[in-house]
Amino acid sequence: MSETTYTDILYDERDGVATITINRPDRMNAFRMATYAQVTDALHRAGWNKEISVIVLTGAGTRAFGTGGDAGDKKSERAGRGTLGVPIEELHAAIRDVPKPVIAKVRGYAIGGGNVIATMCDLTIAAESAVFGQVGPKVGSVDPGFGTAFLARIVGEKKAREIWYLCRRYTATEAAAMGLVNKVVPDDELDAEVDRWCAEIVERSPTAIAIAKRSFNADSENIRGIASMGFQALALYYGTAESKEGGNAFREKRKPRFKEKLISG
Repeated sequence: MSETTYTDILYDERDGVATITINRPDRMNAFRMATYAQVTDALHRAGWNKEISVIVLTGAGTRAFGTGGDAGDKKSERAGRGTLGVPIEELHAAIRDVPKPVIAKVRGYAIGGGNVIATMCDLTIAAESAVFGQVGPKVGSVDPGFGTAFLARIVGEKKAREIWYLCRRYTATEAAAMGLVNKVVPDDELDAEVDRWCAEIVERSPTAIAIAKRSFNADSENIRGIASMGFQALALYYGTAESKEGGNAFREKRKPRFKEKLISG
């Protein structure tokens, strides 16, 4: 895949920094099949380029960093690559496996799968407008791996369970207080702040950083196995009436009736 074939992202290399921009602002930078593939391709492209020292992952526009899978995509009808029909595992693996720090630059909403990606990035820098949170149990879904187990390592077990069980939204300042965000700055200073962090990383030893990243990852690598098992269970869940009710209720703008579907089977 070449840069000219990217339809859902923008890719730029400058001064040792590769910037990957999810370019679907009209869909709140939600992921469809092509988005997963193109972001993963760009991560590997930058990650294995010896001229690149750091990767910035962000979303186009000001409304959202990312909101996970496209709401117009019925989960039970996905039929592409990956346990869930979309290559989520490949995207998550790329963030962890490339030997370069990946920085999430967050404006607006980082919700659902977007929140998981921001969690998985090595560093997260947010604008004051940023909003974080999960929606899975509200729409018949969950991230049963890095989005849960790894989140608990970052924010603590109690807070991670709160985030998933209640599906509340958190300001950038609240996210920083719980350890989910490294730095919060005014919206108009976000680009400059990320540039400063990148400039510092560019000056560091790339091999030392690669070893450090591998070391951090080794301690939590068992979560990859948890995610693999969890996604297999999730694939079965997406075929149930209960899970389908979540998506249908979201599209129909009504409250879901999960218990009714669970009892009726």
